[in-house]
Amino acid sequence: MASIIRKIINTSHAPKAIGPYSQAVQVGNTLYISGQIGFNPETMKLVEGGTVPQAKQLLQNMGKILEAAGATYNNVVKTTVLLTDMNDFSAVNEVYKEFFNTAFPARAAYQVVCLPAGAKVEIEAIAVVGNIVESQ
Repeated sequence: MASIIRKIINTSHAPKAIGPYSQAVQVGNTLYISGQIGFNPETMKLVEGGTVPQAKQLLQNMGKILEAAGATYNNVVKTTVLLTDMNDFSAVNEVYKEFFNTAFPARAAYQVVCLPAGAKVEIEAIAVVGNIVESQ
């Protein structure tokens, strides 16, 4: 049986885990990024201003995790968006399009009762690490 390599991805440029989990785990070429909330990685506090600034910050944080794994937003193939208020869906979409602007990942979005640290939005992702070639 062939071995499958598992690598824990950790970067000081993104918020440290606030529980018993990793920022991301790479298994083979698949990268699983834990749910990110809008923490400033230096202060470990949510950025102020609500859903939109939190979405921007968490996606910037996700970018740092992707970079640590040798990937970019283009490598992301699936995301899950968690919102405490589905009325924020359109505003989060506008921020999302700043980071994912070509070959949009598959996605699910849910409204939840609450998120860690009182966050308004959380996004997790699955990426494929390697050279992505688009098919027509």
